[in-house]
Amino acid sequence: MDPKREMTSVDLAALVGELGRYEGAKVDKVYLYGDDLVRFKLRDFDRGRVELLVETGDVKRCHVADPARVPDAPGRPPEFAKTLRARIGGGEFAGVEQYEFDRILTFEFDRPDEDTVVVAELFGQGNVAVLDETREVLRSLETVRLKSRTIAPGSRYEYPESRMHPLNVDYEPFAARMRESDTDVVRTLATQLNLGGLYAEEFCTRAGVEKTTDVEGVTDGQLRAVHDAIVRFRDRLRSGDLDPRVYLEDGEVVDVTPLPLEEHEGLESEAYDDFNAALDAYFHRLDLTEDEAVDDSPDFEAEIEKKKRIIQQQEGAIEDFDEQADAERARAELVYAHYDLVDDVLSTVQAAREEGRAWEDIEETFAEGAERGIAEAEAVEDVNGAEGTVRLSLGDTSVTLDALTGPEKNADRLYQEAKRIEGKKEGAQEAIENTREELAAVRERKAEWERSDWDAGEPDSDGEDGATEGNEEREVDWLSRPSIPVRQGDHWYERFRWFHTSDGFLVIGGRNADQNEELVKKYMDADDLFLHAQAHGGPVTIVKATDPSEAARDVTIPERSREEAAQFAVSYSSVWKDGRGAGDAYLVAPDQVSKTPESGEYVEKGGFVIRGDREYYRDVPAEVAVGVQVEPETRVVGGPPSAIEGQAETVIGLEPGKFAQNDAAVKCYREFKRRFADEAFVRKVASADRIQEFLPPGGSDLLGV
Repeated sequence: MDPKREMTSVDLAALVGELGRYEGAKVDKVYLYGDDLVRFKLRDFDRGRVELLVETGDVKRCHVADPARVPDAPGRPPEFAKTLRARIGGGEFAGVEQYEFDRILTFEFDRPDEDTVVVAELFGQGNVAVLDETREVLRSLETVRLKSRTIAPGSRYEYPESRMHPLNVDYEPFAARMRESDTDVVRTLATQLNLGGLYAEEFCTRAGVEKTTDVEGVTDGQLRAVHDAIVRFRDRLRSGDLDPRVYLEDGEVVDVTPLPLEEHEGLESEAYDDFNAALDAYFHRLDLTEDEAVDDSPDFEAEIEKKKRIIQQQEGAIEDFDEQADAERARAELVYAHYDLVDDVLSTVQAAREEGRAWEDIEETFAEGAERGIAEAEAVEDVNGAEGTVRLSLGDTSVTLDALTGPEKNADRLYQEAKRIEGKKEGAQEAIENTREELAAVRERKAEWERSDWDAGEPDSDGEDGATEGNEEREVDWLSRPSIPVRQGDHWYERFRWFHTSDGFLVIGGRNADQNEELVKKYMDADDLFLHAQAHGGPVTIVKATDPSEAARDVTIPERSREEAAQFAVSYSSVWKDGRGAGDAYLVAPDQVSKTPESGEYVEKGGFVIRGDREYYRDVPAEVAVGVQVEPETRVVGGPPSAIEGQAETVIGLEPGKFAQNDAAVKCYREFKRRFADEAFVRKVASADRIQEFLPPGGSDLLGV
């Protein structure tokens, strides 16, 4: 028989009782190995070090492990592990429960400042979700988007739809469910009673009922015997009267159970004192067996595809946040667009409440007014006294308002809700960056493996030495390509504002006062150029003569690059935010920049003193372009149009205008999706949050779109 790779619902029912003995243990650290093994390192007053493992990949398990079998701590913790450490570090393990008869465990951790719930789903794709006190998802190993439920940062966690619990069901509903079936006893127990094949056969054997007996022909006495067998088994699980066994076939482990099974009588078995120990021994030996049998050629493609799928799901979550925020903002605008109607409805409700009228009476009054054709009353869809709200139809949209406040406060609440939703993107964006790093690492491992194969004398798949004919460059229509490979690097300058000039020089700018200080102190060298908008509130802009890793050399930065850097400095300054179409910038050498003020003066954070002559660039247009670059890397680029147009496959120009930064980013993203045949590529490379990084602060209009 094939070895068991996933714990059953019966296993989890037995396990939770044993895990209860560790309640009160202190959380020391949390680790994540790969993307599916979570390790909780605990300290128990009586038992000392406790290692709790939860694995949700191809192997799905949960148990306390022997510390000697626990893998060494991995390197830098990913964001998932960081979140768990921040939430439960120093807290107490408060208990664990199985959700109904599902393969779901809910762990609770208590701390004086906040409580946290960790849900482990040991079925299907497998998942671990971290929830706050309100059961809102903070992080999850996998993003899930189904019609029935969503698991993504910012969503409320919901369990799968309830099923019959076969260990709890009384005889009458048990018999009724069995009688509804049109198949045999064992299949009905396995599917309709949710017992699975092994335990369906086990309870038939214990009850002395032939497995293949049609339900139509089974007697009440036989059904009663099966139910009694289930109850006796259940009572032993609940009382903790376990007799765990690890089963072997031909010397290799094939199953682990909390009680001996008659269905496994022909197998060799090993007894253990507790179920945790049996689980630990079983999965440890299963790992050793599979390690011996595994092919030494890593399946990099499967790992890469999994990472790409995760990133796509995470980007979908961010896109949903954008759409939700847009919807809330649109509702706020509708409140102002229908101000008089909204004010009349809310004033009517407030006056009625001041008179002591019941909510039901108020709703009836609106219903009567709607019948008479009163516009304000016709707009009222619902009055909810329990919530103190009124739902209005404004245009084609339903908007729920606080009935006891005015239009302005309601609109402000909707705007604040939009901002709150946008704030949720941060966690999802961090998760994406972490997954991108993991994807890059897998690709690098794959490249190293392939290089080692080549060094060892492995030929190309066509039997040649790697040389091909026709290597000359040819134009590729990337916009029409149905599939575009993603090639992304990790560059030190990407946390700043940046672009490469038409001549290939790197220009970097600060996003805030801290980065302005950092750029001058850490990254500005003697051969570089310093630029700044004449307007207040602009980024420190540096044209790098050489990369920080390169040796200094005599470089002349062309005038075209200087002009593009000047446009960059103006466009990302307050000139754009003020809605002006042009501004001035100046250029100086690095030795003219100082933090030392004149006597009696003060230099604020992010500001500098400039001494000596300045070279001015007058009436520089405030205009930028964002584009999608395909070669040599796939990424979003942005900056002065003259520079970006030569680097990107397609670009969108922007000027100061009416759309908020986030809204403009979403519009650009949708336009790029329209232009590229490979929409999945755009989602991976040019999501709205990545585009937003290249947009100036303030409102923007898209040019030619």
